[in-house]
Order: sequence, then structure tokens, then C-alpha cells
Amino acid sequence: MPIKKIGLIAGNGKFPILFAHAANKQGIEVVAAAIRGDTSCFLKPVVKKMTWFKVGELRRLCDYFKNEGVEKVIMAGQVNPKNLFDKSVTLDNQFQDLLKALENRKADTLFAAVAEELKKSGLELLDSTFLLKAFLAPKGTLTKRGPTEMELADITFGREIAKSMGGLDVGQTVVVKEKAIVAIEAMEGTDRCIIRGGQIARGGGVVVKMSKPDQDNRFDVPVMGPRTIKNMIKSQAGLLAIEAGKTIVIDRDACVKLANRNNICIVAC
Repeated sequence: MPIKKIGLIAGNGKFPILFAHAANKQGIEVVAAAIRGDTSCFLKPVVKKMTWFKVGELRRLCDYFKNEGVEKVIMAGQVNPKNLFDKSVTLDNQFQDLLKALENRKADTLFAAVAEELKKSGLELLDSTFLLKAFLAPKGTLTKRGPTEMELADITFGREIAKSMGGLDVGQTVVVKEKAIVAIEAMEGTDRCIIRGGQIARGGGVVVKMSKPDQDNRFDVPVMGPRTIKNMIKSQAGLLAIEAGKTIVIDRDACVKLANRNNICIVAC
């Protein structure tokens, strides 16, 4: 049965806006749950309804979607991980019970638990890429400049490390230089990992961002966009390697133009 209405749990960045535009083109009504401190205000004009939530209002979130007649939900965009340790964040009873039941607080563990809570409320969490297949990175070199021999070696080395870290649910991004591990993404996210790696590598770093070996496309899908390239410029990184067919590229033309102007190579492998 075709989907006529969908709930959107919107984190930061352009991913939620990209999804909303794609849904509109398909004639799907989007009911958005915006997260204070994360969601862009530019999402509001492209959705049917948008209501603001504080992190931790899980019961209210479920009730909101149910009252709006929503049965299918997607997650798009990162919610700032610092909220997990922010003492000013108040968690409702449902969220507190969820956290108490977790064996750890890895991203997949937490998101899977949230997905289960949504399911209990009659809400199915969908693959967040199901309307965005056209935005998945095609295989090959996307920029004018191709990788050097040393960069190719670093891609192979970095890919293995990134997959290993993804398998441990640590992070999806690593920065390497001359087969040395310079930085590994943890809770701080890709952008800060790139900046930190650049401070150590001092130019010429290779950024490798991969999906997890058992990637659950309902959440934490690899995403890159102009902000990624801007951080690479700040860090004087030379190459970005992403996973073809599994990484969403936001504003691809803008990314490629920006990379070309700064002699950065983008490879999807």
C-alpha cells in the first residue's frame, strides 16, 4: 500500500530537508518532530506540520505521531550526542526506563531500543534512504583530481580500519596519513574527527568514511555534504573516500565544485 503520510524525526544538517523535498515529490505528507538545538528552522516550509520537542520526550513523540495518524516514521540527521550527558536534559519516564534496560549506550544499541519503543506504539521505523536512492554516491572518482598512489594505499588501509571501528559501533570515519591512524571518530561526529585529524596530520590527511559492516539503514546512515568538504579545507586534508551505494551525498555539485577548487579528491569505492 502506498505511503500517504510519514513521520520525520529530524536531527541536524540538511538530511531532513532533503528527505522532506523527496517525500513532497512523491506526494507524501510529512509530519515532522523537530529537536530543539538540532533541527534547522528551514525544515518548516517543506513539511505539512512541524512540532518542537526536547531530547528525552519519547512518550510525547510517540503520542504526537499517533494523534497525527502516522504509522511509518524515519530518522534523518544527527541528534547532538552531548545530550546523553547533559544534566540540563530531562528524560521522561519512558526514556529513563529504556536507558536502564540497555546493556550499553552505543549508537546502534540506543537507536534500536528507540525503534522498539516506536514499534510498541504502532509506529514502524523505515529505511531512511528509501526515497533517496538517487543521492547515494556512485562508484568512482567524483572530482577532477584522482587519488595518488600513496592516497590509494591510504584508502585501502583506512577502509579496513573504518570497517573495524564500524563493526564495534565506535564510529564511521577515520583519518589516516601514510598508513598511520591519525584520528578515529567517536561520539563527537565526523566533522570534529576531521578537524582533530587535521591538527595532527598537518596537511595531506586522507578521510575515510564507511558504512558499518551490518549497517541498519533505519538510522546512522553515512552522510556527507559541503560542510564535510569545508572542514577538510580547514584541516588541509587531501582526499575523502566514501562508500559507493551506501553514502548519501547532499548537494553533490556543490561538494565537487568546492573540492575541485581546493585540489581535494573525492572517491566513492
